Amino acid sequence: MGRHRQRIQRPYPTDQTSDHPARFPIPARNLISLGRVGAGVAVVTGASSGIGAATVRRLAAEGFEVVAAARRMDRLQALAAETECTPVPVDVTDQASVDALRELLSSCRVLVNNAGGAFGLAPIAEADDDDWRRMYDVNVLGTMRMTRALLPLLIDSGDGVIVNVTSTAAHAAYEGGGGYNAAKYGERALTEALRLELCGQPVRVIDVAPGMVKTEEFSVVRFDGDQERADAVYAGVPGVLVADDIADCIAWTVTRPAHVNIDLMVVRPRAQAAQHKVHRER
Repeated sequence: MGRHRQRIQRPYPTDQTSDHPARFPIPARNLISLGRVGAGVAVVTGASSGIGAATVRRLAAEGFEVVAAARRMDRLQALAAETECTPVPVDVTDQASVDALRELLSSCRVLVNNAGGAFGLAPIAEADDDDWRRMYDVNVLGTMRMTRALLPLLIDSGDGVIVNVTSTAAHAAYEGGGGYNAAKYGERALTEALRLELCGQPVRVIDVAPGMVKTEEFSVVRFDGDQERADAVYAGVPGVLVADDIADCIAWTVTRPAHVNIDLMVVRPRAQAAQHKVHRER
């Protein structure tokens, strides 16, 4: 999505007025630093592909100074050439890696916790301990690590925004999805607890829960590289969502005025009425 796209960024209030009382006025010491980078610094994890890469493009188009964080530096560098984002190698399952990212930042207004994944589709009776461990580590602990590290900067921005990209799997269990359901339910619970803990602080906490989204890697990774099985997930589904659809939703939630918090946005294609109810054209 090109940088010529019209921005929908709405200025958040920095002073209390009669027509728009700012609940959390931005401290004067932050105005200069935020002004230098337009909409502020936005950190996006899992940025090397799919929803993460699309979100980097979309937030860059909105005027944010985007830090693209992921493990695959070659992909991040290609994204940087396209969007002028700042690529930083980060593994959210490694505390030292997260800490290194934190040391590079002097400010942060937006954190998009997008890094995650599903591994395997085995029933619980045949569950693989390592797969479940990996899912919990990246989806839940990874979100926690990033949030814990950047929260002081988000609060100091005067209008911090945390977007956790969960899943409709956090709202309804399905056969073969036990490990992923458990991880995403956990991430959803983390998000809700965080919003309660930050009530009264200048930070919005948002949960964007995508349904069926066709990206280049999600299902391929889940099926251990089996492209045929991955393609079958989306076969015949008219108008399946793509990464840009979710990135657009994330950008919309982030660019609402400072007093508006979108607690939860569930996003499915029209053809998906529920986790188990999908229309397919044959």
